[in-house]
Amino acid sequence: MSHATTRFGTRGGRLFAACAGLTAFALLAGACGSDKASAPATSPSATTPATTAGTDDGGSTFVTTPSSQPPTTDLGPATGEKLRVGLVNTEGTPGLDFPDIRKDITAAVGYLNEHGGFGGRPIELVPCIVKGTPETSQSCAQELVGQKVDMVLIGLDLFPAYPTYNAAKLPIIGVLPILPGDYTADALFITGGNATVMSAVAQVAKDHFKAKSVAIISASNAGSAQSAAAAAASLKIAGIESTAVTGGDNETDAGFQALMRQAAQSNPDIIISLYADAGCIGTMRGRAALGITIPVITTGICSSKDVLSEVGDDALGWTFAGVQTSADTPARAIMQQVLAPVLNVPAAEIDQNGLGLGGLGYLTAMSLAEYANKLAGTGVAITAQSLYDYLKTSKDLKLFGGNAPIECGALPAYSAVCSYIFPFAEYQAGGKVVTIPGLEGVSSKALLP
Repeated sequence: MSHATTRFGTRGGRLFAACAGLTAFALLAGACGSDKASAPATSPSATTPATTAGTDDGGSTFVTTPSSQPPTTDLGPATGEKLRVGLVNTEGTPGLDFPDIRKDITAAVGYLNEHGGFGGRPIELVPCIVKGTPETSQSCAQELVGQKVDMVLIGLDLFPAYPTYNAAKLPIIGVLPILPGDYTADALFITGGNATVMSAVAQVAKDHFKAKSVAIISASNAGSAQSAAAAAASLKIAGIESTAVTGGDNETDAGFQALMRQAAQSNPDIIISLYADAGCIGTMRGRAALGITIPVITTGICSSKDVLSEVGDDALGWTFAGVQTSADTPARAIMQQVLAPVLNVPAAEIDQNGLGLGGLGYLTAMSLAEYANKLAGTGVAITAQSLYDYLKTSKDLKLFGGNAPIECGALPAYSAVCSYIFPFAEYQAGGKVVTIPGLEGVSSKALLP
């Protein structure tokens, strides 16, 4: 078995990889996961979350305080006119099967309809499944326009038919952007994408680890390649040289050891690993077996209970993007209540850090409800367009359950993106995954390509 190595210097053009399939990165609170819930092993809880001071100038940190008061518990069933929301999501295609997004959004909507809906209006979901092709995306767009939905909610769609929705004057709100074109689409995405999260990773490499060189380990598929290219582009802006080491989608233990050995051979200051699931276990074990002590930044997938229960303290030295210490707040209790029946596990076992993309779907629905309720409180009638405009123009909105700011259109080159802040956590001996002091909210703005 051979592994390809490519060097990205501090000069050259911008690096983007077209994504024919999606793999791999932790976006905000976790990434591509299964329908099964997982959580950091024995993650500590904080009954009184601390406030951490930072900066809001495109640097590395931002003030972040977990919220203790969710907006939906005191509201009764929604009784107004239904708001019909078309939900587009990719399912049923090998490598592109994300039913957890639809299931978690559906569960959130069921809860919300019993607790105020969107500003008093019940929500009617109209799902449409795409298969990762432009043709199915266009077909869904025509179907939803024909069904006269009020707005379109994009779970995961590689080829959203923006012109069709725009022609019908349908507001578009998405869970996360996938391809570069999404970043400037006539839409709003509640969470960031590969570019933003990888920029935050580069910021941590630069400011926290003082890195001058980085090795990036990724799999030989388009999604992982896109993540690796985004990381290399941001590292280049930071003045950090990066080397990319590419392995197969499925490696043996010996293969993962070879990848780690190759990544470490030039003695970089940091390794960034973009493998997921079994790849998390293989790379963690491989690093430990070889006695490599170079710190590693990886995805939230690798902080899951399933992974950490397998590797134990082999995870020492690993940092997780998009992950923070779990806090016992009312918002977390609502999440556990809503998702336990969907995931078919005890509520106490559910933690947002291990929910994958489904968790981002849930977060999007709950955030929109919070914004709609806030807008309704001003006396404005809740429509799809008024909610969209409120999200696009407001300067004081936060993601549900926390204090990460919503900043839609903060950067012209990323005009559709609304989130730029990511927490980082580390594994500690004995199984704890704990937020790193000073990295509670890392801004991606400064190093975006």
